[in-house]
Amino acid sequence: MRYITSQSWSRYSVKKPRKNFIKALPHTSLLIFRMGVNKPDYDTILTLNSDQYVQVRSNSLEAARQTANKYLERELPGNYFFRVVTYPHQVIREKKRATGAGADRLSQGMSMSFGRPVSVAARMHRNTQVFEIKVNATPASLAIAKEALKRASSKLSGNYSIVAKEISKSAS
Repeated sequence: MRYITSQSWSRYSVKKPRKNFIKALPHTSLLIFRMGVNKPDYDTILTLNSDQYVQVRSNSLEAARQTANKYLERELPGNYFFRVVTYPHQVIREKKRATGAGADRLSQGMSMSFGRPVSVAARMHRNTQVFEIKVNATPASLAIAKEALKRASSKLSGNYSIVAKEISKSAS
């Protein structure tokens, strides 16, 4: 389900395993969170922010990450730092049902059941940062970073906006 309609009912605790609603977590597709070179001399941060309450699965976050990173690596090799800000904590459950002829006799049990854990997702509210790119403020690199975030947002469900801000250099 893409839209957030109710509270979260997924609990997985390492410290208190008796209080778990879910006995085993499904794996996340998103494994790499930092890409590029983290130099201290970058002066602009571009972020991809969500414009609505939305729930995005980890495999679509991974597809968006790969799309943006591949474009940045091709156009700005070694001159960017790309970071995934959100983490998929929300466990998505699914009640498997039989389909086909005569399946109505097999699918008669447990209405309103929680189902089995299938995937994990990230819940995002308005103005939640999804991705962050640090670059130098040249017109070419800003255009490339904006295009990378635009390509990444096309892989995600929901509406997103790109926000650019300068990094203030403090005198030390």
